[in-house]
Amino acid sequence: MCSISQPAMPSSTGTYHLWADDPAAFSTHRITPLHHNFHEHPLFQVAELIKLGKELAPFEQCRFMRPGLTPASVIAHDSRHPDGRSIDEFFERLEEPASSVALYNIEVIPRYQALLHAVVGTMQDSVESEQPDVFRVNGFVFISAPPSVTPFHIDRENNFWLQLHGHKIMNVWDHRDRRIVPAEAVEDFIVTHSLRKVRYSEEFRARSHEFHACPGDGVYFPSTSPHMTRSDPDWTAPGDRVSISIGVTFYTSVTRQVARVHQVNRVLRRSGLSPRYPGESPRTDAFKASLGGLVGSARAKLIALDPSARRFKLATTPPPGSY
Repeated sequence: MCSISQPAMPSSTGTYHLWADDPAAFSTHRITPLHHNFHEHPLFQVAELIKLGKELAPFEQCRFMRPGLTPASVIAHDSRHPDGRSIDEFFERLEEPASSVALYNIEVIPRYQALLHAVVGTMQDSVESEQPDVFRVNGFVFISAPPSVTPFHIDRENNFWLQLHGHKIMNVWDHRDRRIVPAEAVEDFIVTHSLRKVRYSEEFRARSHEFHACPGDGVYFPSTSPHMTRSDPDWTAPGDRVSISIGVTFYTSVTRQVARVHQVNRVLRRSGLSPRYPGESPRTDAFKASLGGLVGSARAKLIALDPSARRFKLATTPPPGSY
């Protein structure tokens, strides 16, 4: 990645496209380097993303990361800037070292919703050949001035991660590697959104795929793949100190089934058993998935009926469709 010459875009595409170098080898079940030209799209230019940030700010969808984070830090975005800056002041001082903002759920803005679907649409046939029924496409834009770090964590969704401006280093691990994140930690995250048991150790780094990404580079990684990013100041120059990337995330029928298996496994593990991880037994997974849908639905209804729990638990309730 970060190569001077990009692989040629497939000739049968439209103006903007996302592609794997070897489409026949692409799989939704493994980490894959990608290329794209969406960094040239008008809506992904810095001025337009600043405009987007100001539109999202009143809804608390601009989340700030405090400076000084390390890969092992707790990942937390706050809707208030650490120094109390307004969104206008933040963008005026955007190139100050360690400035960082994440724009959450940009799909609530119709023009960006259409663009996110266009990103996924360029590879939808490849995705749905293995994981049918793509749904709930979301977008998260990460804007930072180096040095900055996004700590080690996992997500529920499959992810097309694209570098749009500047440079960034992405480390991502195989989602099946239980030496990196134990099964119990994955289950807790899927069901409650807790990352408390998802902990980074520097010895993990050697087991990661490390990508040095420039505009036009991207990475696909499956649901619950551990990952982290950093941007360093060595590439910056006056007027060019900002790194921008986007995570275009989505669920499928497979992510839904796996989440339902995790739902049941968590119950079994808390009962003292050692259940099989999703994928180890298709027949068992099918039974657990049918049961997990009922467990998840019952849990959501209990939360909805308990006003005292609602305030604390709704934020950690899996989003619609995740199980």
